[in-house]
Amino acid sequence: MTDLDLETARLNMIEQQVRPWDVLDQRVLDVMAAIPREQFVDARYRSLAFADTELPIGHGESMMAPRVEGRMMQALQLRETDVVLEIGTGSGYPTACMATLASHVFTVEIHADLLEQAQARAAAQGIGNVTWQQGDGAFGWNKAPGHYDAIAVTGSLPAYDPCFEQMLKPGGRLFIVVGEAPVMNAMLVTRSINDSFARETLFELELKPLVGREKRPRFVL
Repeated sequence: MTDLDLETARLNMIEQQVRPWDVLDQRVLDVMAAIPREQFVDARYRSLAFADTELPIGHGESMMAPRVEGRMMQALQLRETDVVLEIGTGSGYPTACMATLASHVFTVEIHADLLEQAQARAAAQGIGNVTWQQGDGAFGWNKAPGHYDAIAVTGSLPAYDPCFEQMLKPGGRLFIVVGEAPVMNAMLVTRSINDSFARETLFELELKPLVGREKRPRFVL
C-alpha cells in the first residue's frame, strides 16, 4: 500500500468503523489517527490493519477490532496524569495509544515474544512511558505500584471477579469483558472515593478469554 492508501484506509477506519460505534471522544479519535496501526500487525496482515476484524498475533491470540479498542479507551476516560495497567499487551497498539493519552502505562503479557515485539514497535514510534512486564496477570498483578487510575483487561472472564477492581485508586476506572459466548458484555467499573464500586454494562462483545481464565469443561457422569 502507498502512503496515500494507508492514510485513506486509516481515515476510513475512524470514520466508518470507530466513530459510528459511538466513539466520539476527540482525543481517542486523534490518537488512533496518529499511532500507525499498520506498524503493530504482522507483515502478512498489514493490508488488513484497518479492517473491522480481529487479526492473529500468535499463540492463538488476536488483536481487537479497531472499534473495540476505541470504545475501550473512551470508556476509560484517560487523562494526561493517569497511571494505567494493561492486562494483556498483545500487539502493543492499545498500549501505545494509552501511553499517548496517559502519563504512564504498566503492561503485562504472558507470552514473552509478544511482549518483545510490542516493546520494539512502541520504541520505533518514540513511545517510552511504558513499563513492559512479562508474567501472568489473569488473577491480578501485585507488583508495584499496585494501584492505578485505569485498568484495561484485554481478554475476557467467564464470570466477574473483583480482583482487578481492588487495584483501582479512588476514582479509578476498569474496562473488562465478562461472560461466555454468545452472551458476553463489556463493563466499566468505577471505584468511588468511599471505596464502593459502580458497575455499568456498556455493550455486547465476544472476546477470547485471558490465558488461564478459560472456563473448565463440565464432566457429566
